Amino acid sequence: MRRSLSVAALALSLVAGAAQAQTLVATSNIIVRALDRTLDFTSDTTTSIRDMKVVVAARDDAASFVASAGDIRGAQLEAAFSALRERFPQAREASDQALAETILAL
Repeated sequence: MRRSLSVAALALSLVAGAAQAQTLVATSNIIVRALDRTLDFTSDTTTSIRDMKVVVAARDDAASFVASAGDIRGAQLEAAFSALRERFPQAREASDQALAETILAL
């Protein structure tokens, strides 16, 4: 009986470890895709975006947006989209998904 519990515990820990690894891979893929997007910001622009309070405030909304494949659209994220598109011409042609991924990658 004790051996069965040990085997079950080991199996559960392996499943949990695999799930964490998949989450890490998914997060890494989001970041890599975000960096590959057509938003060709210079380092000065990236720093400028990081300093925008509206963008910083939208990180949680951006995470929800990306995780839900665009189904969850928070008010802070919408404000960040507007601010980015108003301030940076490159952002005007970018999709909402690309902008949300970029916000997460900052």
